[in-house]
Amino acid sequence: MHARFPAWFNATMRDFLANHFGTYKPVRSKMNGAKRALYLSSPIGLGHARRDLAVARELRKLHPDLQVDWLAQDPVTRFLDANDESIHPASRLLANESAHIEEECGEHDLHAFQAIRNMDEILIKNFMVFQEVLEERKYDLVIADEAWDVDHYWHEHPEMKQAQIAWLTDFVGWVPFEENGAREAYLTADYNAEMIEHVEGQPGVRDRAIFVGGPEDIINRSFGEGLPRMRDWIPEHYDFSDYIIGQHPSAFGTRDDLRAELGYDDGRLTCIVSVGGSGVGATLIRRILAAYPKAKARLPDLRMIVVTGPRLDPAAFDVPDGVEMRSFVPNLDRHLAACDLALVQGGLTTCMELAAAGTPFLYFPLRNHFEQNFHVSSRLERYNAGRKMIYAESDPDRIAEAMVEELRAPRSPLPVARDGAARAARMLSELL
Repeated sequence: MHARFPAWFNATMRDFLANHFGTYKPVRSKMNGAKRALYLSSPIGLGHARRDLAVARELRKLHPDLQVDWLAQDPVTRFLDANDESIHPASRLLANESAHIEEECGEHDLHAFQAIRNMDEILIKNFMVFQEVLEERKYDLVIADEAWDVDHYWHEHPEMKQAQIAWLTDFVGWVPFEENGAREAYLTADYNAEMIEHVEGQPGVRDRAIFVGGPEDIINRSFGEGLPRMRDWIPEHYDFSDYIIGQHPSAFGTRDDLRAELGYDDGRLTCIVSVGGSGVGATLIRRILAAYPKAKARLPDLRMIVVTGPRLDPAAFDVPDGVEMRSFVPNLDRHLAACDLALVQGGLTTCMELAAAGTPFLYFPLRNHFEQNFHVSSRLERYNAGRKMIYAESDPDRIAEAMVEELRAPRSPLPVARDGAARAARMLSELL
């Protein structure tokens, strides 16, 4: 069986971390008898952070004295800091996964499976930081939102487990692209087989496994040749929270009131472009900027707001008249709920926020990104939400045409759950 990461842990690794990455001074709790949770939120996109914060807030309603410490990376730490969350000081020792993902990218292309395979050193280092955090302080619960390193290593070495752990994910199963050949099909099946072996062979490692969605959101595929079908295996090993949204648009008030609050009620059509928290979306932004004058020629009242995210400089783009460039928009989900059209990359969180709001949108999955092209796309099809665009086939003329079509004939998505965060919190509460 293929080993995802090298399986060695010893004093040399600990010395390496101390010598090359410094040390941190643990902050001891002054709360007598209070429960304490360590929250790990995946840094690959800010969607995890928004949903994790929603879960943490719901969990505090059930346990008002709960202290939540976050072990997280930039840009998640910026988001958490802005929301007055407690960031563990060891967070500064973590190797940055977002930077690695950007290095693996081509032009609107991320071979996500291969990028994970190339993260061995980063994941080993971050796991050791995590392990030392638990050795310094007792936690009642670890909440791991797609913290692949922790889940893998604790299954490989269950004797290293030092706290209860709840595992959260919105997809289960690596999926190959047919055009990438037999080698990729073999490797993804091998990784899936290893995961199945871990879960079935060490059922006590995960104290709770939560699938962020429902059974109908599982794609209708097998894990690989000779392996079970996803829709058969996953319900046997996961509980379902339904979708978790940071803040459901129903909490924003009426759409008219929200548009007035944000200045979108001036008779113009407002289009928002958002490509996530990494630098991967630069080429997509440039292509959309080229499409804007073509769309505006047919819709004179069209304006566009481009949110580049923290890792792209708005000044690096040639901007046509009528386009506003912003690096950051507070409460972006409110703007997505109020605008007339959105153009986004293909991350699940943003797309589901748009679906919940009923906002028309185009989404451009990254080439070779199996999660966006299979797991996310399948879910959006079920919700009748968004129009999937193939980047390689979408020149500025095609993008402009699709923008006009979606504005003139918007879809009616299925309702998105309002209480996913509360459901997940109730499941976590049982461990406290």
